[in-house]
Amino acid sequence: MAAFPLFVAAGEALTDMIVRDAAQTKWLSQVGGSTWNVARTMAKLDVPTAFAGAISNDVFGDALWRASEAARLDLRFLQRSDKSPLLAIVHRTDPPAYFFVGDDSADLQFDAAALPQGWRAHCKWVHFGGISLARRPLADKLVALAEQLKRDGVRISYDPNYRLLMDERYDATLRRMTELADVIKVSEEDLVGLFRTDDIESAFATLRGWNPSAVYLYTKGGDGASLHIGDDEWHLAAPEIAVVDTVGAGDAGIAALAWSMMHRPQHQPLQHLQFAVAAGAAACLAPGASPPSLEKIEALLP
Repeated sequence: MAAFPLFVAAGEALTDMIVRDAAQTKWLSQVGGSTWNVARTMAKLDVPTAFAGAISNDVFGDALWRASEAARLDLRFLQRSDKSPLLAIVHRTDPPAYFFVGDDSADLQFDAAALPQGWRAHCKWVHFGGISLARRPLADKLVALAEQLKRDGVRISYDPNYRLLMDERYDATLRRMTELADVIKVSEEDLVGLFRTDDIESAFATLRGWNPSAVYLYTKGGDGASLHIGDDEWHLAAPEIAVVDTVGAGDAGIAALAWSMMHRPQHQPLQHLQFAVAAGAAACLAPGASPPSLEKIEALLP
């Protein structure tokens, strides 16, 4: 039997349907999903990795299965369901406008109890986030899994990755996952949306108040990022690059931070931040959500 993964990302894998013309008659289908992208980035960095989630038993699910296989993810953690696929309809790209199609869809059928027996004893780190935590009953299953993993002593990272369906009904989940996580990634846009305020610094202070002992990666797009641990903080500008596509940059950043903390525990916080920022930038050098290799990340390190 194959060895168990050291890193698992649990949540949603979906299909982005992206409009290609002004008349909205031509569409491009792309595999995606925030937590799925995090898993692919970690696998690209040669860590035994799984994506834990459910996908449909149709052409959309088949595409996600093939892409997961190509990314060298542990397919024992990827569940299939006869329900409909989860689709993200991106009907405008600049600025982005979207909605989700997925009532009683395959992703909601995920069953943590059906994952391979004994995996939790071998796993070192599990990542949560994305819209999976805003979609019931899936959200409740994932929070329960995070609580179990916390009791087991497994490290947890969390990226809320704000989307429109995260309204006040998401508030309790936001707080609970923040309390459970060891590492939390949040962007300026996340804070504005999640806390429904323009006072970003106050929102960030509130978030940190829920779990003062966590490590916080605070991303600011082209302005770089900062790392916050206790009363200490480190700030870093983004590398100067020719941006091709920013999709998946945040997912690459949090995956790289987890990788650095797992594989280079002797490094200083600034070095972990440098690696995360370089990974986010490296992901912007190719179209679509393109997980960067270790070589491409290290080429952007200061």
